[in-house]
Amino acid sequence: MHFDFEPGDLVINPKNRDWGIGQVQSIIKNKITVNFQNCGKKVINSEVIVLEKVKK
Repeated sequence: MHFDFEPGDLVINPKNRDWGIGQVQSIIKNKITVNFQNCGKKVINSEVIVLEKVKK
């Protein structure tokens, strides 16, 4: 699976926008670890949730 982002990129979870902006920490297969402003570190299954990259 190919992602259009890499560690360090800023993303949002469109299903939980109240989590705030998150920074991608790591990507291992379909598991993306993101540190979000409002809820801390979350492991996202990219097969279930499609993250959106924040435009700089």
